[in-house]
Amino acid sequence: MATSTARPPTGEERDQRPLDFQTMRASTRRLLAEGAELLSLEEVETLTLRLRGHIMVTVPEVEEMAGRLPRNDTRRACARACIGEARMRMRLEPGATLPARIAHAQRLARSVNALCDHNESLGGS
Repeated sequence: MATSTARPPTGEERDQRPLDFQTMRASTRRLLAEGAELLSLEEVETLTLRLRGHIMVTVPEVEEMAGRLPRNDTRRACARACIGEARMRMRLEPGATLPARIAHAQRLARSVNALCDHNESLGGS
């Protein structure tokens, strides 16, 4: 049996397409906009998975940009705090009821918005 010598891609080799922040923010509006439509359980579950994906692809980019700043830079500290909170929210499990699942998705949506804001303030796309 042959063994694979493939290795995971380095940061330089990763897909270099820009993140779609417009789509990310549209996802968050479905949960956070005033007068947002009521969602079914299936829609909340789908949206939760989408938001988790947005966080998973945005955190490394924001983390990399923040890491380029001096250690005492306020923007770096704020971005790193936001990253920590987003990761914490990713570890949480939603409740069993629809309102609890919506509240969980809303927290994820707020993290996505904050990560998008930090990306913008740090000079990202």
